[in-house]
Amino acid sequence: MSGAGALYDSFLAGDRPDDILVYLHEEGVGSVEDLLDIGTRVEDGVVLVLPGEDGKAAFESATGLDAMDFAGMAMETDGDVDDDCTGGTCPDGDGDDHYVKFVFAFAEAQNEAVGGLYAEGDVIHGYAACACGTTYSDKWVADPDD
Repeated sequence: MSGAGALYDSFLAGDRPDDILVYLHEEGVGSVEDLLDIGTRVEDGVVLVLPGEDGKAAFESATGLDAMDFAGMAMETDGDVDDDCTGGTCPDGDGDDHYVKFVFAFAEAQNEAVGGLYAEGDVIHGYAACACGTTYSDKWVADPDD
């Protein structure tokens, strides 16, 4: 597996709490192939897993949005982000106008003192933007077997 693919798998397992995952749908990227030196090709786009500040900078460069401002906005609406961080279910509908344009995600290490979901394992936080303009968020316990 390529280095970028191994980083992606490691992120999904919750093993990269200092990194940021950025998914970009192919329709929003000039050339997916240009990003494959640092990313992983997925069905409808590319996934980048980069160190924290580099990941935030890549997200801002690709979307024009500040990563933390976007996350704050997306947190206002609960939704379903796919466990592989490359899609989701828009809370405002489905159809051709409802697909994930981009995702910003990070992992948080298990923290039994916080309780709840965080006591169960490493938690992935995913923030998605739908093509219709809706933003939403989700969080789940990482599957270390992924």
